[in-house]
Amino acid sequence: MTNHLIATYSIVARDAATGQLGVAVQSCYVAVGAAVPWAEAGVGVVATQSFANVDFGPEGLALMRDGVAPADALRQLLDADPRRETRQVALLDAAGRVASHTGRACVPAAGHLTADGVSVQANMMTDDTVWPAMLDAYLRATGDLAARLVAALEAAEAHGGDIRGRQSAALIVVSGTRAEKPWLGHVFDLRVDDHPEPVAELARLLRLKRAQMAQSRFIGAATEGRVEEALEALKEALALAPDANETRLSAAMARSFQGRDDEARAILRELFDGKPHLADWVDRMVVAGYIPPYPILREMVASAPPSRSGQ
Repeated sequence: MTNHLIATYSIVARDAATGQLGVAVQSCYVAVGAAVPWAEAGVGVVATQSFANVDFGPEGLALMRDGVAPADALRQLLDADPRRETRQVALLDAAGRVASHTGRACVPAAGHLTADGVSVQANMMTDDTVWPAMLDAYLRATGDLAARLVAALEAAEAHGGDIRGRQSAALIVVSGTRAEKPWLGHVFDLRVDDHPEPVAELARLLRLKRAQMAQSRFIGAATEGRVEEALEALKEALALAPDANETRLSAAMARSFQGRDDEARAILRELFDGKPHLADWVDRMVVAGYIPPYPILREMVASAPPSRSGQ
């Protein structure tokens, strides 16, 4: 049994439309993502906090994996824990069933609320408006599950959050379908271990991850000659992360297969001049077959400064 004082607010939820399961958390505690949030695709999610018994994470998932309902799993976990009144924990399974507990010895303001397929919980908050604000924000938010989880965290911050301040945050979203192995099936798995504005940084990382995913779709579609699909993915990536090197590289590739060679050359020249190693990396990716060998791309790699490999 492990015990850490983790003054925290968190949310566990299931997206009824996609079946995705998610957990998000923020705390004035270094690397909260290593202790509070637990998730397994097609099984469930757990948030364990306050004077956290971290064992509740893997043990709660194991019980739900075996078909134990969250309420029964929670009861088993608490019955075996002599310090149950110091714990705050929430479990949610792939069916959307949820069970939560806030022990009488949790430091106030502390409490939890549940609704269909969601639970919010918080302890050591500035006041008791924090977790109701989280639930309201989640229920009102639009977008996918990850976006709505972040909206709940942002609402907690807007209502004062952790009375000690803020330090770290984490977000995990997994598929609602069981994966071949327990560690697979993650849609998002993001951590901010130490930052003055961890929730804002978590939102930024989520945006960059979405851009990376769109970038991957672009490469896959472009490699297979599905031009319209590739351009749509690139449009999304550019909207999310217009200044990212890989996104700009994809933009140059798109200009190339659209016949806009001069624009492609200008983008690549700026990229390679600003980051000498990038041309060498592109060359290696082309040779390995991971990037299509568009003529303009090969031309600009060949003309890049030869000193790039030594910098």
